[in-house]
Amino acid sequence: MAIFLFLFFFLLFTYANAGCSQCIQSKATFFSSSNGLSSGACGYGPLALDLYGGHVAAAIPSIYGNGEGCGACFQIKCKNSTLCKSSGTHIVVTDIHNDKTKTTDFVLSSKALTAIALPGKDKHLLHLGIIDVEYTRVPCVYKGQNLTIRVEEFSKPPNYLAIKVLYQGGQTLIFGGEVLGPVDQPHHIAFLSRKYGAVWDTDRAPTGNLTFRFVIGSGFDARYFYTNEGVLPANWKPGVIYNSIVQISDVLINGCEPCKPWK
Repeated sequence: MAIFLFLFFFLLFTYANAGCSQCIQSKATFFSSSNGLSSGACGYGPLALDLYGGHVAAAIPSIYGNGEGCGACFQIKCKNSTLCKSSGTHIVVTDIHNDKTKTTDFVLSSKALTAIALPGKDKHLLHLGIIDVEYTRVPCVYKGQNLTIRVEEFSKPPNYLAIKVLYQGGQTLIFGGEVLGPVDQPHHIAFLSRKYGAVWDTDRAPTGNLTFRFVIGSGFDARYFYTNEGVLPANWKPGVIYNSIVQISDVLINGCEPCKPWK
């Protein structure tokens, strides 16, 4: 337990000091098509194209982590004022970017590219290949959309359950989780393990209506976040998305300042 707590708070410390309160200067490149996004390391598959209107990106390992960075949102701005809008755009991390040259922090989708480009300039940016950018972590805001749980196709009722967390709001990381059985069976709890990316699983899922409890961190602050009771029905089925009635709204306690428009 002591080792677990040490690693947990080490992760919180690292996360709290991961470039917040300032814009990080770096470079970004682009996907020439959206096909690669369907096989992203986070495991969102084709659903990635529905996140933030397709404004998605692959991020370097220091951002992606071991999957903790999946679903994290960033404001990103291109510094080329002749080709780019001063406001930039918001993106969500859906994949890992292993840049052996260590020159680019993100690979942006074509829709994110279009969003940062001045009208008619997106092809010019794509031709450049690599652009200078600055970015900062921002809360994910999904208007009218609560946190959802997708049961993966390879789940096997009633005990092997693999889930994907979608539309994670706020400005937090998910470090761990548990699945809870019905309220009249308080001791029916199973720990979730991160299988990969945004996918968690357990082979000891309780029976009955299921609730999830996630450990979320926002800087040095950490707490439990509960879905609504019985977000998964007793007869849950693989391949189905179940909507919760709650959403994460926490933000980093040390604050990530938005990037100011370029002049």
